[in-house]
Amino acid sequence: MRKQIEIDDLDRQILAMLMQDSKQAYTSLAKSLYVSGGTIHVRMRKLEQELGIVKGARLEVDYNRLGYDVSAFLGIYLEKSSLYDDVAEGLTKIPEVVEAHYTTGHYSIFVKIICRDTKHLREVLHGKIQKIAGIQRTETFISLQESIKRPLDITTGFGANSAR
Repeated sequence: MRKQIEIDDLDRQILAMLMQDSKQAYTSLAKSLYVSGGTIHVRMRKLEQELGIVKGARLEVDYNRLGYDVSAFLGIYLEKSSLYDDVAEGLTKIPEVVEAHYTTGHYSIFVKIICRDTKHLREVLHGKIQKIAGIQRTETFISLQESIKRPLDITTGFGANSAR
């Protein structure tokens, strides 16, 4: 079992604020949290380098505005579960695959792909994904609308009386 990493409320507040808007200046965070800018820098270095909680910063892009109109989820059935590593490696070589999860349930792997249109989706499915050795079959789910996309609220449920 993975050891629980201990962080305090200030660390959680810093993370929560940056998860909402990662472009915030540390000085702005410091002012909002009534601490010094140096404190924010020290805490962020600890969260990144020592604890490995923060793993870089990402730019969120509206793919739709760039001409990528189809988001789809793909359930992948493997011939044998022992082929997972090989299939996952094959999936990393396909640029349209933006997420892949090893799962329980019906599918061995659940993947998110982003394509320009349904023709592009078909090309990715038949020309790339289904040609990976070890994939038995796939099921595709096209997303019609993304209703919720948000960071996890890590500030609730961590008071002195809450269970961990």
